Amino acid sequence: MQNTQLEQKEDIEGFKTGTTTVGLTTEDGVILAADRRASMGRLTASKYAKKVYKLDDNIGMTIAGSVGDAQKVVRTMRSQLKLHKLETRELTVRGAGTLLANILHANKMMPFFNQFILGGLNDDGSGVLFDLDPTGGLMEHSRFTSTGSGSQMAYGVLEDNYEEGMDHEEGKKIATRAVEAAMERDTASGNGIMVVEITENGYNVLEEKEVESKLE
Repeated sequence: MQNTQLEQKEDIEGFKTGTTTVGLTTEDGVILAADRRASMGRLTASKYAKKVYKLDDNIGMTIAGSVGDAQKVVRTMRSQLKLHKLETRELTVRGAGTLLANILHANKMMPFFNQFILGGLNDDGSGVLFDLDPTGGLMEHSRFTSTGSGSQMAYGVLEDNYEEGMDHEEGKKIATRAVEAAMERDTASGNGIMVVEITENGYNVLEEKEVESKLE
C-alpha cells in the first residue's frame, strides 16, 4: 500500500507544470490573461503555449497544469456546450461552470491535473469568474482570481490595484501587469502574455502590440 501511494505521488509530481493565469471583471465584462511558457521540469517545452481558450461566444477558460489533460477538457467542454445549444438552449456561465465541475468530479479517482478559470458574461451583461480544482471544486469570484505557480505574485498586483467596477481598459492593464509580475519571479512562467477580453461584442484576443502597450 505504501509503495502504491509513493508511486502515485511520483506520477503526480511528474505532471506538475508551472504557469500564471489571471481573471478579473470590469464594468464591461471579463479579462483573462496567461503567460506563454510550457515547462517540463527544468526544460521550457514551448515558448508559444496557448493557455486561454474560447469555449463559446461569451465564455473563455484559462488552463494551468498538465497540457494533455487540459486540452482534453477543452475539447469536452466545447462539444458539450454545442450539444446543449442544439438540444435545449445555450448554457449560462454558471451552467458551464457546473458542467465542468461535474466532469472533473466524475474523474476524481483518476483526476485531470489542472486548475481552471472560467469566465464570461451573465444574462445582464455583467462579468463573472469561477475557478475549479482537479476534483471539481467550484468557487465564484465577482472581482478577480489567479491560478498556477506564479499566482502568489499575481495576487499581489491584483490586490493592490483592483477596484470594483473598474474601467475596462484599466482592467486589461492590471491583468497584463499581474502576469508580468509573476514572470519576473516564477521561473516556470514567461515568454510573453496572452490577453483575452469578453464583452457584449464577443470574445476577442488582444494583438501582441496592444498587450505590450499595457506594460508601458
